[in-house]
Amino acid sequence: MANGLKTPSVNSEKFKVEQTTIDNYVEEDRASSIVNEFGHGDGSFMTAYFNIVCVVAGTGTLGLPKAFADGGWLGILILILAYSMAVYSGIILIRCLYHKPGHRLHDYKAIGTAAFGWPGYLVASFLHILNLFGCPALYLVLASGNMVDLLKGTAGELDHKIWAVIWGVFLVIPSLIMKTLKEVTGIAAIGALCTMMAVFVVLIQGPMTRNASPEPVYHDSVIWEGFPVALSTIAFSFGGNNTYPHVEHALKKPHQWKYAVIAGLSTCTGLYFLTAVPGYWSFGNKTLSPIYNSLPDGIGRMISVIVMTIHVILAIPIYTTSFSLEFEKFSNCSEERYGKFGAWVGRAIIRSITMGILVVLACFIPFFDDFMGLIGSLANCGLVFLLPVLCYLKLTGIRNKPWYELAFCTLTLFLGIIGCVFGTIDSIKALIEDFQA
Repeated sequence: MANGLKTPSVNSEKFKVEQTTIDNYVEEDRASSIVNEFGHGDGSFMTAYFNIVCVVAGTGTLGLPKAFADGGWLGILILILAYSMAVYSGIILIRCLYHKPGHRLHDYKAIGTAAFGWPGYLVASFLHILNLFGCPALYLVLASGNMVDLLKGTAGELDHKIWAVIWGVFLVIPSLIMKTLKEVTGIAAIGALCTMMAVFVVLIQGPMTRNASPEPVYHDSVIWEGFPVALSTIAFSFGGNNTYPHVEHALKKPHQWKYAVIAGLSTCTGLYFLTAVPGYWSFGNKTLSPIYNSLPDGIGRMISVIVMTIHVILAIPIYTTSFSLEFEKFSNCSEERYGKFGAWVGRAIIRSITMGILVVLACFIPFFDDFMGLIGSLANCGLVFLLPVLCYLKLTGIRNKPWYELAFCTLTLFLGIIGCVFGTIDSIKALIEDFQA
């Protein structure tokens, strides 16, 4: 009897193991189908991470010391708040894409349309296009000015407009080769490393310059009249929301997005503090933007100029590819409709025209500092602080949110309105003065 009782027990245990294995396979298949349900790519966590760091960090790093000079040491608090708001904004923006069960919205404009209809579409489209064209155009301005600076007095000295055209022609090549943002991962990683190199140059060279200079350096705790401009510059430093839907769509495991945006923005904020605090401490109210213009001539300044030129050039394809992907979807420029070669020709035309528009903007708006302030205040304050929160509350409801989340949303909207309205006014006045001068 004892032996008779043991046999069913063994068979039972064996059955349980086999059943568990079958259940695991079923769960894996189910998870795999969920991952690919909305046509997600096969990008990894690092794909999203490097895309975020390359798009978000960069010129914002260069402008933050000047933002502290505009607003005083209060900029530290603003930077911390902006970081937390940008992380929250990046997470809820992707939640808005999936607000309707079994359905995924394609881009930022679709979110605005779903939340507020045609008015939402028009506002989101305007800010979206302003950012997607303004940021890479700003990068072309910076890269062209850097080349003029590096080659001054040599046989390669050219006007900044000529350099803008040269860079535009050069950048058409990767735009034609890369189909989606997955192919930009290697470029994004190099751009992120370039930013880190420039940060450490400022971190070391800035304090050395102050200690070697006999002139006093003046700092302010708070400069209220400069608060809107400082806020808009900091908002620009966290811009990139309109590329997030495409970056998330390239992920093989979309549930990793939350961790990717937290890791990416945390890295960017760490770099910002390593640049902004020592930069403002070293040069005070005389801090310039980009920050390397405050450094003395020498190998440190040259390295900063070179690596940041590399960074902004490598960041431009991320913006142009994001815009092209949306326009290609809007115009139905697909391989199913035109074939593989026909779709490539369509992409080539769209991306070449996009680059041509960027070159024209870079040629006629060559004022880096004030141009960055305008893009930050008008486009990024709306895209980072205002629209994601408004759309999220509209699409998912207000009453189901805890009070502390609603309070945080209210603070985010308040700062976004201040930066958008007053920062835009100040930036437009500064640009008018630039053109008149």
